[in-house]
Amino acid sequence: MKFIGITGGVGAGKSELLHFMEKEYPVKVVLADELAHELMMPGAVCFNRIKEAFAGEDIFSSDGRLDAGKMAQVIFSDENKRERMNEIVHPAVKQEVLRRVEKERQKGEISCFILEAALLIEDGYDKICDELWYIYTAKDVRRARLKSSRGYSDAKIDAIFASQLSEETYRKYCKVVIDNNDSLEKSFCQIRQAFAGL
Repeated sequence: MKFIGITGGVGAGKSELLHFMEKEYPVKVVLADELAHELMMPGAVCFNRIKEAFAGEDIFSSDGRLDAGKMAQVIFSDENKRERMNEIVHPAVKQEVLRRVEKERQKGEISCFILEAALLIEDGYDKICDELWYIYTAKDVRRARLKSSRGYSDAKIDAIFASQLSEETYRKYCKVVIDNNDSLEKSFCQIRQAFAGL
């Protein structure tokens, strides 16, 4: 079983390509964001640590869960708070990912374990994945997608782009680059080639 990390800038269209992989191949896809969300639920491993670290901050909803919107406002307006949150969540996500990879290896039912994460390279996944793949989409295409699908403003998109790695860095670390600027069929074709290469 191969352990593949997939990354790319926000708005690169990763979801469509991951769905295709799940449909076409015996793989398991895990999204780091969803996993982080699970680990931040009441009773899960990160919840109490966040509660302690952010005591006095307005980041909870009326039902006692973390409120994603409020939390984003707090951590994106203060670099130190963002780092504190990352120090709690990222190691926990990595530990859980490794646990799941090991579990799938033992079961022996899939050919690839695929982890999709925005911060694969920053979090050192190049050292634990067999390969990293980069979904490349030009900034103007991503900007148009983020405006139409998520209603983001130019200022918000600029801030997100500024916080992400350069294209050169992605290409340096990733063994496979899938160009997702054209039709989905062309992207699927590249995915088939990448799987054939495994």
